[in-house]
Amino acid sequence: MAKPSRFEELVRTVTRDVTEHPRDLTRHYADRLGISRVAANKYIQRLEREGWIARSGASTHPVFSPGYKRRFARLYPLSGLEEHIAWERDFRPYFSLTPNIHSIASHGFTEMVNNAIDHSAGQSVFIWTSQDESTLRIIISDNGVGIFAKITAALGLPDMRQALFELAKGKLTTDPSRHTGEGVFFTSRMFDSFEISANGLQFNHDASSPHDWLREAPGVFPDGTAVFMRIALNSSRTVAEVYSQFTDAPEDYDFSKTIVPMKLARFGDEQLVSRSQAKRLIARFDRFRTVILDFADVQEIGQAFADELFRVYGGCHREVELLPKNMTEQVERMWLRAVAPRGA
Repeated sequence: MAKPSRFEELVRTVTRDVTEHPRDLTRHYADRLGISRVAANKYIQRLEREGWIARSGASTHPVFSPGYKRRFARLYPLSGLEEHIAWERDFRPYFSLTPNIHSIASHGFTEMVNNAIDHSAGQSVFIWTSQDESTLRIIISDNGVGIFAKITAALGLPDMRQALFELAKGKLTTDPSRHTGEGVFFTSRMFDSFEISANGLQFNHDASSPHDWLREAPGVFPDGTAVFMRIALNSSRTVAEVYSQFTDAPEDYDFSKTIVPMKLARFGDEQLVSRSQAKRLIARFDRFRTVILDFADVQEIGQAFADELFRVYGGCHREVELLPKNMTEQVERMWLRAVAPRGA
């Protein structure tokens, strides 16, 4: 890998540099790089042209501040780390965000860092954030065992892909005494794009797409769990709005509703045909009052699968409302057949 240029090295730290040295940035870079002030000023002019810094005040005594491009990164040991302090002290001061985007960023940052602290079994976490004229991005990567391996082992699941599917439902936690299991679910729906990469699997939720997806793919980081979050700076989305989508009333912040992407219930090329698949699917449905079953991209289901899901489970759990959507004609026929009243 090629060694970064001097300018690339400056870009990595420019947001912090300009915040800490608003009046003596030229001298700071001259001393840091061991160059003349004239040479340092050329770097500053380029940083200004590319949007990393802004200049104000008299030309002879300029005052510098962060530009519309901002970036900050830090590696933390997980032992003793407190996520809210990391956000408030080390990251929030360097970014200019509207109140709703600030709330979403704070929520996502603290939730995902807390997951790394409590669940990763790793030693460190790397956090990278950037802002440009239109977008805020956050990456949080630990060096632990990987979230899908952790869930699979803790819950005794037969396949790591099932761990990912369970995560998509929400209310999944390996430590119920300390966590509700709602953090990943809600965070994924606050951002325009949310991705988890771990153990050779990737889970993605994109606000522009009606479907979540998973795939087998090597991650950018070799170990642990990496979370990638992105949101447009002009987004009008709010934390309260996201919570309200999955509760029965605005004043009721009990997590009572979930949307289950049925295509994630399939492993590889398998079809949804058996009772065992349905039983695998319905795990933890009873933690919700409403379960929306999204059949998008599922062309057909088997009679046994539909019977186990809609008649057997639905009949034994009247307190859970099962609402299928995006059904093909074949799926709808199987659903209607399963819920039709039986003769005496």
